[in-house]
Amino acid sequence: MATILFDKIVYGPVHSRRLGVSLGINLFPKDGKLCTFNCIYCECGYNEDHRTRTPLPKREEVKEQLTKKLDEMRAEGLVPDVITFAGNGEPTIHPDFAGIIEDTIAIRNEHCPSAKVAVLSNSTMLDKEEVFEALCKVDDNIMKLDSVLDSRIRQIDNPNKPGFCFDKLLKNLCRFNGKVIIQTMFLRGEKDGVKVDNTTEEEITGWLEALKAINPNQVMIYTIDRETPLKTLYKVSKEDLDAIAERARKIGFQVSVSY
Repeated sequence: MATILFDKIVYGPVHSRRLGVSLGINLFPKDGKLCTFNCIYCECGYNEDHRTRTPLPKREEVKEQLTKKLDEMRAEGLVPDVITFAGNGEPTIHPDFAGIIEDTIAIRNEHCPSAKVAVLSNSTMLDKEEVFEALCKVDDNIMKLDSVLDSRIRQIDNPNKPGFCFDKLLKNLCRFNGKVIIQTMFLRGEKDGVKVDNTTEEEITGWLEALKAINPNQVMIYTIDRETPLKTLYKVSKEDLDAIAERARKIGFQVSVSY
């Protein structure tokens, strides 16, 4: 099975379907994955297939590597559109996440003030106050909401926190008071003989109601683009994604579609 594990703290820049020219930051070891979800569609593979005992990069290492890379890019006349925290797992579980965000904003302001700072997160750590406060400081805090049904969240995202559920997630997402971007992966297929489909009318209706409550400043919807650890999944068609997006636009949301 082909998987993507990032082998550097700072990687790229790469062209992102959703973000443009993105300089990535990976807060995890290059030889493994650490995440509070175990998504059936994750390009990094399943957690259990990529265990690591390698220490996490230290705050100072991240600071040094980011500064060095931005210096190199500036010498080449290159400027990223965005500095994106993603990589081999859930970035907000790094114990120094808040401090690293503080450093990154300061470095961005000095080296490339036009670039945004973004965090791609699965939303599981929003109940940790220092994480929430750090996310409120970045330009684009992009939070995952793959379903409004707990059964579907367990099926697709497989959270490792027993208490993680949609009601708590919705409450935490509403705390951003609209300064948040919602990202949703739509997909179809089968898992253990059970149908996988988070595009049912029940779920889309509930998803739209959740958007009304959260009132995000942007919505990003997308489907499978790379190989997935579960082989019985497939893309949602462009026509279906566009139809979902149009329903969200009709109630006032800015929606981008990546297919």
